[in-house]
Amino acid sequence: MKNLIKYLRYTAYLFVLIGFQSACAGTYDDFFTAIKRDHGNTVEAVLRGGFDPNTVDEQGNPALVLALRIGSYEAALVLLDSPRLNPDAANPLGENALMMACLRGQQSMAERLFKRGAAVNRDGWTPLHYAASGEDERIVAWLLDRGADIEATSATGNTPLMMAAQYGASASVDALLTKGADVNRLNQLNLSAADVAAQAGRDSLALLLRRRMKR
Repeated sequence: MKNLIKYLRYTAYLFVLIGFQSACAGTYDDFFTAIKRDHGNTVEAVLRGGFDPNTVDEQGNPALVLALRIGSYEAALVLLDSPRLNPDAANPLGENALMMACLRGQQSMAERLFKRGAAVNRDGWTPLHYAASGEDERIVAWLLDRGADIEATSATGNTPLMMAAQYGASASVDALLTKGADVNRLNQLNLSAADVAAQAGRDSLALLLRRRMKR
């Protein structure tokens, strides 16, 4: 009889555990599906149920990093409102939400992250590198006004000026030069901002940068 009672209790425990795991799996899937579809109301409902806003997807992207990267801005706003959000959470590549917001030119999102305590400066790639790679020079200026390190250096030795020269708006190059970016810096491949601009086929920009270099 005692063995039967133990068996029934163990069976009941297994049913509860399986049900709990299934519910968690469903919530996880619902959460990231809502982010991908930019259903802010669903994201909000899941968070109200106690789900962690810092949960990462199967690739290790924190929810807010994913939302900003794919342009799910309604979902991003809901996540930004969560008091439990870690604004500096990063994916395995070291990319965080502020970097994604800056790359996408989403200054309003960047401002909200800054107010939540997101760091403007960090080791390696920084939000300024990402902003300089984008198309909106205004967010470059915004970061510089908030103390972003204009000579921040990635693991490969690239500076924000180099990123702007290779990928970004010419106005971002102008903004960085106006604020004193060192045009003579070289990365680990011994390439200057002028060199990477030339490699990218941006000949007029490369010429402008070479004229600014010290002989």
